[in-house]
Amino acid sequence: MNTRRNFLKQSGIVAAGTFGFPAITRSQSPNSLLHVASVGVHRMGGNTMRSVAAHPKVKITAICDVDASHLAIAAELHPDASKHKDWRELLADHSSKFDAITVGTPDHSHAPVAVTAMRAKKHVYLQKPMAPTIHECRVIAAEAAKAGVVTQLGNQGRSSIESRMMVELLRSGAIGKIKEIIMWENKKLSWWPKNTTLRPKADPIPDGLDWDLWCGVRNPVPYLDETYHPQTWRAWFDFGVGELGDMGCHHFDATVDALKLTPPKRVKQTVGGSDGPLWSDKRVVEYHFGGTEMTASDTLKLTWMDGEALPDQSLIQMPKSQRKFPPSGGFWIGEKGVIFKQYAQRPFVLPEEDFPNSRYPTGFAKQDHYLDWVDAILEGRQSCDPFSHGSNLTQCVLVGTLADRFPGQTLEWDDANMKVTNLPAANAMLKRDYRDGWKIEGLG
Repeated sequence: MNTRRNFLKQSGIVAAGTFGFPAITRSQSPNSLLHVASVGVHRMGGNTMRSVAAHPKVKITAICDVDASHLAIAAELHPDASKHKDWRELLADHSSKFDAITVGTPDHSHAPVAVTAMRAKKHVYLQKPMAPTIHECRVIAAEAAKAGVVTQLGNQGRSSIESRMMVELLRSGAIGKIKEIIMWENKKLSWWPKNTTLRPKADPIPDGLDWDLWCGVRNPVPYLDETYHPQTWRAWFDFGVGELGDMGCHHFDATVDALKLTPPKRVKQTVGGSDGPLWSDKRVVEYHFGGTEMTASDTLKLTWMDGEALPDQSLIQMPKSQRKFPPSGGFWIGEKGVIFKQYAQRPFVLPEEDFPNSRYPTGFAKQDHYLDWVDAILEGRQSCDPFSHGSNLTQCVLVGTLADRFPGQTLEWDDANMKVTNLPAANAMLKRDYRDGWKIEGLG
């Protein structure tokens, strides 16, 4: 424990030279492998580990998970990898044995793992959302720039041809400058907890699960069946960021990128709201972004809907091939036309007769989001989704999540000073202290 505590304390101030050089930098051989550690190795974290490991130049040399059953499954794929249940021990005692790290833990553990790893000069692949607080996002971006490592936010859809086509359509002015945007996400909440009653008496902790380590930087809560672990933590205020925080990073990405948006000037939640331990399971949030050269005015309204809150379908034009109104999608209104896009599908510029297929951008090379990160490390270049972009994107989304606790009220956001100017109570959501034994300098 003392080793881990000292490592956490020192990680904010230690010089890069203190850590052993990563394996790949010790050899100039073109056949040398990138040694990767994976923290959180089940479900999305497991998919990340497997996807990165598919690169012929990657060797998974360490795996880490608080759940022994998850660790055992990963060990079957990577029997030679060292096994750990505490990421602090992994980084404190084995840092010199790997070059890069993937992070697929619940949201509340994203920032502490990523920041500590970057202070150890490790390249980082971090699942989205970057972190549950705006403060953590800013620290992550600053540490990435300081460390000079290759980073990638895990909103994999950004690498799809459909998403890249959307960016090019917006940038090219296919529908002119953008006047308004509507987005909706209404997939079934498969991760919503079956139990939402926080009983004071804990249920028996499953064999092999280190519940204290799972709670991590947050104050410990009683373990309850079908409540937090292994998949239902996202609904809880202390551990996730709800449906908007989860899916907003996917839906917002092309728009934030193409229109060069920064966090909004104001937000207002008009449907839903929460005041207890859970986020809303249904919401409508109005964002008002500052205008750019790509927008029709000095502000841009973007409306987000989830939890079976759907837009007025009479206002949404769809291509002839779209038979049913989709549960998830977006609608961009421009000065010269509109774009309809079902989530994870190709965009359509409407009216179709004014924009034939020959006018759509082409020539997009196949791009794997996971392997792009590996290639970027090996080639000494920036990835397609570095933390400099991912932090801004996640902050754009997170400002909207602040409104969940203040439904019906407009929150005025001062991005330069990182504060809500008209509702001081909202500022308590911007940063969270880490519990004793888990504090990290400059982070929490």
